[in-house]
Amino acid sequence: MAVADANYRFVYVDIGSYGKDCDSSIFKRSSLWTSVINNTLEIPTEKLVDGIQNFKIPYYFIGDEAFGLHRHLLAPLDFHYRLSRARRHVECTFGLLSNKWRIFHRPINLEPDFAVIVVKACVVLHNFVRDRDGYKVEDTEVVVGLEEIPREQETRGGITANNVRNVLCDYFMSDAGALSWQMLKI
Repeated sequence: MAVADANYRFVYVDIGSYGKDCDSSIFKRSSLWTSVINNTLEIPTEKLVDGIQNFKIPYYFIGDEAFGLHRHLLAPLDFHYRLSRARRHVECTFGLLSNKWRIFHRPINLEPDFAVIVVKACVVLHNFVRDRDGYKVEDTEVVVGLEEIPREQETRGGITANNVRNVLCDYFMSDAGALSWQMLKI
């Protein structure tokens, strides 16, 4: 499980879980989630956004459909295209990692503890190469597994998280937050 930035660099990784474990369970056991829940992660304070009145939007992580809803963790709903587009940075980062370090194109036939060390080394080298070489469009052109999956509206995650998501949905569909071409994508 990983968090990536807009430059396709890993800013957090959790390595060593079993493949049968679901992403949301891995995340809930991670030190990142623990720091979010305990308010020890230095997340910037919530802010007003142009076009949204009387509601401050918190900073949040974006997960896929498997993740639960929380004030600092959003999953797709009505503005699925926008969240999916943002989430693609993580998907592309994994794609770049596996294309650069071809060891990820097959099962890693190593003892689990050593495999974790190899993956960590590849992540560090990946970030080093990204810093050294910068952004190359051709490195991001082919990504598999970004099919859009519809999701029914749910009320998990509590009132605050649902309010954030609903306010953002309204904003992205309003004149202030809409993109001129977004209705062509729905």
